[in-house]
Formats: sequence, structure tokens, C-alpha cells
Amino acid sequence: MGSGSGIPKGTRVTGKSRDRLQGQLKRQYEAGASIRSLAQATGRSYGFIHNVLVEADVTLRGRGGANRRKPGAG
Repeated sequence: MGSGSGIPKGTRVTGKSRDRLQGQLKRQYEAGASIRSLAQATGRSYGFIHNVLVEADVTLRGRGGANRRKPGAG
């Protein structure tokens, strides 16, 4: 893990390396990758990936999972 980004897990990512990572993650996310898959591929947390995408002005997709309504409600 952590080999996808070339940055060791737990390392603070700033400056040009963060800009490069933002570009990579933005391209992959816009090509259809999920935040969870990007987190697993880079060895980073879901929250880290989410924050980087928000910083990169990415329009995040809605949840794709099942909704949690009670049967018969609605």
C-alpha cells in the first residue's frame, strides 16, 4: 500500500507533491474511480482523498449505495 502515489503512508503532503497528487486523483476520480478505491490504492484515508478532491474543485458524485428508507415509506 502507498505505492500508488509514491508517497509513504503518514507523510504530510504539501507543495508541489500535493499539487501533483491532486491532479492524479482528480483525473482518476473523474474517470470513474471511487474515493474508497483511490484511498486503498494510495494507502491514504477516505477523508484525506475527499479533502484533496474538494481542494481540487472536483464536483463529487452522490452516494451510489442503497438508501436506508424503511419499507413502505414514501
